[in-house]
Amino acid sequence: MPSAEVVVGIGLRPGASADVIRAALRDAVGDHRIVCLATIAQRCTEPGLRAVAADLQVPLRSYSAAELASVAVPNPGSRAWSAVGTPSVAEAAALLAAEGGPLVLPKRVVHGVVLAAARYER
Repeated sequence: MPSAEVVVGIGLRPGASADVIRAALRDAVGDHRIVCLATIAQRCTEPGLRAVAADLQVPLRSYSAAELASVAVPNPGSRAWSAVGTPSVAEAAALLAAEGGPLVLPKRVVHGVVLAAARYER
Protein backbone atom coordinates (compact mmCIF):
# COMPACT_ATOMS: atom_id res chain seq x y z
CA MET A 1 0.00 0.00 0.00
CA PRO A 2 1.49 3.39 -0.92
CA SER A 3 2.19 5.88 1.82
CA ALA A 4 -0.77 8.05 2.82
CA GLU A 5 -1.70 10.72 5.34
CA VAL A 6 -3.56 8.99 8.15
CA VAL A 7 -5.41 9.70 11.34
CA VAL A 8 -4.59 7.16 14.03
CA GLY A 9 -7.18 6.14 16.59
CA ILE A 10 -5.66 4.91 19.84
CA GLY A 11 -7.00 2.90 22.72
CA LEU A 12 -4.71 2.46 25.70
CA ARG A 13 -4.58 1.72 29.37
CA PRO A 14 -3.97 4.56 31.82
CA GLY A 15 -0.26 5.16 32.34
CA ALA A 16 0.93 3.92 28.94
CA SER A 17 4.34 5.48 28.36
CA ALA A 18 5.26 7.68 25.44
CA ASP A 19 7.97 5.18 24.47
CA VAL A 20 5.48 2.31 24.24
CA ILE A 21 3.01 4.44 22.24
CA ARG A 22 5.78 5.60 19.86
CA ALA A 23 6.96 2.02 19.31
CA ALA A 24 3.39 0.85 18.64
CA LEU A 25 2.85 3.65 16.11
CA ARG A 26 6.15 2.94 14.37
CA ASP A 27 5.40 -0.80 14.13
CA ALA A 28 1.76 -0.44 13.03
CA VAL A 29 1.72 2.66 10.86
CA GLY A 30 5.04 2.27 9.06
CA ASP A 31 5.66 4.87 6.33
CA HIS A 32 2.26 6.52 6.53
CA ARG A 33 2.35 10.16 7.63
CA ILE A 34 0.37 10.68 10.82
CA VAL A 35 -1.61 13.94 10.71
CA CYS A 36 -3.74 13.47 13.84
CA LEU A 37 -4.15 11.19 16.85
CA ALA A 38 -7.62 10.47 18.23
CA THR A 39 -8.96 8.68 21.31
CA ILE A 40 -11.73 8.55 23.87
CA ALA A 41 -12.15 11.67 26.05
CA GLN A 42 -10.95 10.09 29.29
CA ARG A 43 -7.61 9.13 27.70
CA CYS A 44 -6.75 12.44 26.02
CA THR A 45 -5.09 13.74 29.19
CA GLU A 46 -2.71 10.77 29.40
CA PRO A 47 0.82 12.22 29.63
CA GLY A 48 2.34 9.59 27.31
CA LEU A 49 -0.23 10.20 24.59
CA ARG A 50 0.03 13.98 24.91
CA ALA A 51 3.84 13.75 24.67
CA VAL A 52 3.65 11.67 21.48
CA ALA A 53 1.18 14.10 19.88
CA ALA A 54 3.50 16.98 20.78
CA ASP A 55 6.56 15.13 19.40
CA LEU A 56 4.72 14.43 16.14
CA GLN A 57 3.37 18.00 16.09
CA VAL A 58 -0.16 16.75 15.41
CA PRO A 59 -3.47 17.49 17.09
CA LEU A 60 -4.92 15.08 19.64
CA ARG A 61 -8.68 14.82 19.20
CA SER A 62 -11.01 13.19 21.68
CA TYR A 63 -14.56 11.90 21.56
CA SER A 64 -17.10 10.83 24.15
CA ALA A 65 -18.07 7.17 24.49
CA ALA A 66 -21.47 8.06 23.01
CA GLU A 67 -19.87 9.69 19.95
CA LEU A 68 -17.62 6.68 19.42
CA ALA A 69 -20.50 4.22 19.92
CA SER A 70 -22.44 5.94 17.12
CA VAL A 71 -19.83 4.91 14.52
CA ALA A 72 -20.21 1.61 12.67
CA VAL A 73 -16.88 -0.23 12.78
CA PRO A 74 -15.76 -3.52 11.27
CA ASN A 75 -14.26 -4.91 14.49
CA PRO A 76 -16.31 -3.97 17.57
CA GLY A 77 -15.08 -5.44 20.83
CA SER A 78 -16.61 -6.46 24.12
CA ARG A 79 -13.45 -5.48 26.02
CA ALA A 80 -13.78 -1.81 25.01
CA TRP A 81 -17.51 -1.93 25.78
CA SER A 82 -16.95 -3.21 29.31
CA ALA A 83 -13.98 -0.87 29.94
CA VAL A 84 -15.25 2.45 28.56
CA GLY A 85 -18.83 1.99 27.34
CA THR A 86 -18.31 1.85 23.58
CA PRO A 87 -17.66 -1.12 21.28
CA SER A 88 -14.75 0.70 19.62
CA VAL A 89 -12.22 3.33 20.54
CA ALA A 90 -9.41 3.05 17.98
CA GLU A 91 -11.43 2.40 14.81
CA ALA A 92 -14.27 4.76 15.72
CA ALA A 93 -11.91 7.58 16.76
CA ALA A 94 -9.87 7.19 13.56
CA LEU A 95 -13.00 7.30 11.40
CA LEU A 96 -14.45 10.33 13.20
CA ALA A 97 -11.22 12.33 13.07
CA ALA A 98 -10.60 11.44 9.41
CA GLU A 99 -13.98 12.99 8.56
CA GLY A 100 -15.01 10.36 6.06
CA GLY A 101 -11.70 8.85 5.00
CA PRO A 102 -11.74 5.06 4.81
CA LEU A 103 -10.13 2.77 7.35
CA VAL A 104 -6.73 1.70 5.98
CA LEU A 105 -5.47 -0.11 9.07
CA PRO A 106 -8.05 -2.13 10.98
CA LYS A 107 -7.83 -2.42 14.74
CA ARG A 108 -4.73 -4.21 15.97
CA VAL A 109 -2.94 -4.48 19.29
CA VAL A 110 0.74 -3.54 19.21
CA HIS A 111 2.79 -3.45 22.43
CA GLY A 112 -0.47 -3.38 24.42
CA VAL A 113 -1.78 -0.33 22.54
CA VAL A 114 -4.86 -0.66 20.32
CA LEU A 115 -4.41 1.18 17.01
CA ALA A 116 -6.41 1.78 13.85
CA ALA A 117 -5.83 4.26 11.03
CA ALA A 118 -8.07 5.99 8.53
CA ARG A 119 -6.92 7.86 5.44
CA TYR A 120 -7.11 11.60 5.85
CA GLU A 121 -8.78 13.12 2.81
CA ARG A 122 -8.87 16.88 2.49
